Amino acid sequence: MEVSNRETRIAREYHDRTAHSPSSVRTSSHALAWDIKPFPFKVYTDLPPLALPREVDPLPIDTLAALAAGPKGAAARVTLADLTALLYYAAGVTKKKTYAGGGEVLFRAAPSTGALYQTEAYVAVGRVDGLEPGLYHFCPGDFALRCLRAGDVRAFLAHAVADETIARRAATVLLTAIYWRNTWKYQARGYRHLFWDSGTLLAHLLEVGSALGLAPRLYAGFVDAAVSRALGVDAEREAVLELVALGPEGAPAPPVASVEDRRHPYLPLSSSEVDYPLLHEIHAASMLATPDDVRVWREAGRGLGGRVSANVVEEGGPRALVALPAPREASGRVLGETIQQRGSTRQFSHASLSAAELATALWAATRPIDADVPAGLVDLYLIVNAVDGVTSGAYWYRPEAHALELLAAGHYRNESAYLCLEQPLGGDAAAVIYFLAPLARILPVLGNRGYRLANLEAGIAGGRAYLAAYAQGFGASGLTFYDRHVVEFFSSHAAGKDAIFVVALGRGAGSGRVTIGTTPSRPRRPSA
Repeated sequence: MEVSNRETRIAREYHDRTAHSPSSVRTSSHALAWDIKPFPFKVYTDLPPLALPREVDPLPIDTLAALAAGPKGAAARVTLADLTALLYYAAGVTKKKTYAGGGEVLFRAAPSTGALYQTEAYVAVGRVDGLEPGLYHFCPGDFALRCLRAGDVRAFLAHAVADETIARRAATVLLTAIYWRNTWKYQARGYRHLFWDSGTLLAHLLEVGSALGLAPRLYAGFVDAAVSRALGVDAEREAVLELVALGPEGAPAPPVASVEDRRHPYLPLSSSEVDYPLLHEIHAASMLATPDDVRVWREAGRGLGGRVSANVVEEGGPRALVALPAPREASGRVLGETIQQRGSTRQFSHASLSAAELATALWAATRPIDADVPAGLVDLYLIVNAVDGVTSGAYWYRPEAHALELLAAGHYRNESAYLCLEQPLGGDAAAVIYFLAPLARILPVLGNRGYRLANLEAGIAGGRAYLAAYAQGFGASGLTFYDRHVVEFFSSHAAGKDAIFVVALGRGAGSGRVTIGTTPSRPRRPSA
């Protein structure tokens, strides 16, 4: 039985049933089955690789200047070198770590939960100098494209996206996620991770695309089944998440009446897989069936306008704002170097950040992007542990004022570690950003697909915070959390919202790190 996007109980139930609590974590019987850990690359076995150039644009623009530039017009053309740089800095392999015993992990440009890298990248090419029109898959493992379908499919995609400009743009990147790569570790909760991880990848792709003059535009609204058919992916195992149009507009692509479901074999990920019906249910319930559905959904999103999660003034009147320094205009580290040096920090010291460093990360996280969906679905709450010039305590960030609203002063390292699934990283960090969203206001307007958007916006914002952190010479790490306890900690201000994602910021620790301990106390609520 098909479930409509409007039946929002599905998203609500999924969120609640996949929430972490001390009880759910301690009673879980899930163990990692290393013998069936999924292979980290999708490799089509019947398609020859088209090797991409190994000389990649160093992206010499300063990272913070790139973040500040925002959306701008497209360059006159898109080249294979442009596409190569875009794919490398968004989804390419940038580091290799070898472990005792010979094991190795190939780390990629953008963060991914558990370094599992379930996000796959495809490209629909229309006018790219040096590349024939067609639909390609990008494999980071051998840094190559493989042509899944020859010919120009942009008109077909434009129909599925309900936006004819797609047929005139030079190319479109399509992001998907292979469920099993993430659910192997995170089970049904992994659906949230699909959007956190594609969001952090998009943070890179959008900034790199802008730096290259490709004028990227993000699309989250499309006919899911049609795009899956064009890619030839098994929708039971791999979900289409987002599309990004690139390059200048030109003559429209020739019309395509239909696209047959053509599938190519690829290397198996593992000898067996575990299925999670709850994940399939939320994804199916958030699909759009026709271009008209896409148009209606997109128009409803425009009606949200502004910051959805703006709060009603609480009893006692508004609190005083803590002004933040202006964001830094330059970091001294160019965008290409920042991405190549980026990595998730595994240990934080208790060293402080400056107020300007924190202010720049918060500003970067909330910069506007060119997209078909509304912004402002997610609020940024913080626990500040060690920021020079900012009193330790719990805060709400006000992007329009570039200021913090103090909810409660106090030392909350223990509480923050507890909220972050009792991980010391959450207490050792100088500041921790908790992304919360008012699902009760989002879902009635955008349906179950609004749940995708809340997680995606948090992922993009987190990815931009990462970039700003590494550009300035400190670290970041994405964390999971105890859902209800995060909301309780920031209430009454956060009452009625839902915890979505967490990113910790701080300076990396040496071997002499002092930690907050491994058994933090139950968090207490900030006082009014």
